[in-house]
Amino acid sequence: FLLVPLPSVPPPPPALHTCQGLAPCLPEEGQVNISGPRLLLATLHSAPGSSTAMDRIFSALLLSLLLLLQSYGVCGAPPQPRGTLCRTKPTDLVFVIDSSRSVRPHEFEKVKVFMSRVIEGLDVGPNSTRVGVINYASAVKNEFSLKTYQNKAGLLQAVQRIEPLSTGTMTGLAIQFAISRAFSDSEGARVRSPNFNKVAIVVTDGRPQDGVQDVSARARAAGIEIFAIGVGRVDMHTLRQIASEPLDDHVDYVESYSVIEKLTHKFQEAFCVVSDLCATGDHDCEQICISTPGAYKCACKEGFTLNNDGKTCSACSGGSGSALDLVFLIDGSKSVRPENFELVKKFINQIVDSLEVSDKQAQVGLVQYSSSVRQEFPLGQFKNKKDIKAAVKKMAYMEKGTMTGQALKYLIDSSFSIINGARPGVPKVGIVFTDGRSQDYITDAAKKAKDLGFRMFAVGVGNAVEDELREIASEPVAEHYFYTADFRTISKIGKKLQMKICI
Repeated sequence: FLLVPLPSVPPPPPALHTCQGLAPCLPEEGQVNISGPRLLLATLHSAPGSSTAMDRIFSALLLSLLLLLQSYGVCGAPPQPRGTLCRTKPTDLVFVIDSSRSVRPHEFEKVKVFMSRVIEGLDVGPNSTRVGVINYASAVKNEFSLKTYQNKAGLLQAVQRIEPLSTGTMTGLAIQFAISRAFSDSEGARVRSPNFNKVAIVVTDGRPQDGVQDVSARARAAGIEIFAIGVGRVDMHTLRQIASEPLDDHVDYVESYSVIEKLTHKFQEAFCVVSDLCATGDHDCEQICISTPGAYKCACKEGFTLNNDGKTCSACSGGSGSALDLVFLIDGSKSVRPENFELVKKFINQIVDSLEVSDKQAQVGLVQYSSSVRQEFPLGQFKNKKDIKAAVKKMAYMEKGTMTGQALKYLIDSSFSIINGARPGVPKVGIVFTDGRSQDYITDAAKKAKDLGFRMFAVGVGNAVEDELREIASEPVAEHYFYTADFRTISKIGKKLQMKICI
């Protein structure tokens, strides 16, 4: 290296971050993260006399050295491997997007965000994943083909330029276009092979004006895996006619376009080739996952026992330490829908299964709310899990509004009262389940419940408002509130709650 005199510079700014060991360098709260070459240039440009030739030589040398160090690692450690645990299998992916007049411009923007998020999680390239988009209404428009863009940046820019057509809803015509053109050799589709997938993601919010059953069957027979996403007032029967089997994996529903982005993670996982199931979270172990070549096995933490299913662990068992008064507050509003209300019942009984129910251990109460509040059964009425689960199954669906604040007030005033079976000195836990925005004020009741020492969990699905869930949840909030876009995945939340309730 050529040694040159250092220019006179002011003292360096305070450190933007500290590093310990191999921990990543992150800015302190409230600080701006200016790192690498940008930080160096910002310092040099502010130095007195930086316009001299000598200073420019020094700047160039120091910048080269910093770039070398940065390529070695953020904190001086060798770069850590990234993206090796989960890569996307090569796929010919075509989005088939409904832009009929029922889809408003701001809603269509949400669809574009959803597509962009899915694309961001893919390995895009001519030998990996290729992406095309079909936009349809009364007619079909090929926005771009599988062969058009060979990198992610080009795809994302093209998605942003798509405009809605705003006419009718010819879903069958769009699927036929996918078969005959979008997945053709001339448009960049590859010959059918076990080494890569052909996938169509159909997004629609209405009832088609043409038939979809036969054309969808032809698409599936041609080796195209079809995912059907319905929004709002979509006809669910149509989605099931479109989608591939198993339908539970290929049909998704969201209440509105505002929450369609919540499905992003599902599709990123759907295209993922997993080499380490435990590391990527692609497993069903409740507590501990142990990787084996191409597979995994489950284990439990000390003090817990692996159940016969080989996945879950027994919880809340034995000892007076598991004494608990637990009350469910369940949203029975009309937006939940009867079929989803049955899934909510299964969710409740999933939690009940993890408890040791008796006079000295866990007691369970259940309250359903909509426009009014109804106590299904109080704490202590049932002395064993079998009777509790039978009562849950018999619960009738109220199907009205969403008065979450009124339900929280009932929990405080009645559910945890001695007259309704609550035991003095026993921990009180409330689990609030909702699928939408409350029609009344929740702040005061949510705060009072926590001030009284109740441990509050908030579970939201679909159109639930995450700010409201956080307001209900106890501290630390991140451990006491849960959200999923799809009722069918609430069992995963149930597994997490089983553990948290017992801690």
